[in-house]
Amino acid sequence: MLDKMGASFEAIAEIVGGDRAADRVVPPTGFTATLTTFTAGAMAFLAVFALSLSLATGRLAERWASELAQTSTVRISAPIEEIEAQTLAAQEVLRTTPGVVRSRIMSEEEQMLLLEPWFGPDLPLEDLPIPRLIEVVEDETGYDAAGLRLRLAGEAPGAFLDDHTRWRRPLVNAAKRLRGLGWIAIALIGLSTAAMITLAARAALAANAQVVRVTRLVGARDVYIARAFVRRFTLRALAGATIGTIAGCIAVALLPGAADEGAFLTGLGFQGWQWLWPLTIPPLAALVAFWATRSAALRTLNEVT
Repeated sequence: MLDKMGASFEAIAEIVGGDRAADRVVPPTGFTATLTTFTAGAMAFLAVFALSLSLATGRLAERWASELAQTSTVRISAPIEEIEAQTLAAQEVLRTTPGVVRSRIMSEEEQMLLLEPWFGPDLPLEDLPIPRLIEVVEDETGYDAAGLRLRLAGEAPGAFLDDHTRWRRPLVNAAKRLRGLGWIAIALIGLSTAAMITLAARAALAANAQVVRVTRLVGARDVYIARAFVRRFTLRALAGATIGTIAGCIAVALLPGAADEGAFLTGLGFQGWQWLWPLTIPPLAALVAFWATRSAALRTLNEVT
């Protein structure tokens, strides 16, 4: 596979600096050349966004998996006269639980911030039976959730352990599926580019059928004629994809940055070395154009008599 790709890039390099006299077989202007440039540019622009989405959702899935996996919450719902005693009992259970790094009782201000998005900033906590929350931070090995639940049930009957499993798994699975859809979109973009360039190449060959016949009469071989079309469409695709990639990178750079709250619709751009990924789009577009045009040219030349 690598040898085949290497041979393809060598062929593209030869086309870029090859026999320019063969270009006379292909009309210098026409709607097919414009269509090829526009298609390659538009598809490269979309590929940048699909690539950005795929990489961003990958980062999001990793962050959700790591951050939510290391924290959990103990919720204590008990009568007012018992809540302090059960809170202390739960704290003692957590302190002696292997795998728990620390536990901390959340203040009323912190609970207010958690409830503010749903109930507003003026929620009177003192008048509502709000459960006491204890934040639990575990180490890399984690703790035995089932065993901890049994201990809490015995020492603090009003305590309930939420290890965020039911929240973490759907979020992580959704992010991973969205990342997979991003790669599928990139594959579909590549196939669509190949299809459009194939149609443009066949249209150009059909429009110049008489020129092809005359060229054959003077001794030109089909490989020589096909090379002229391949060169023209490969260079057009490379130029269009370069323009589209630059425009896509500028658009991605203008997107909002990652928010501290980890909002889903922020931070969809590239980070660090990931900015190197868009650089692969123009040569890949040229490679797709090379194989699509070559296949279409040779097939059409076999049909032209």
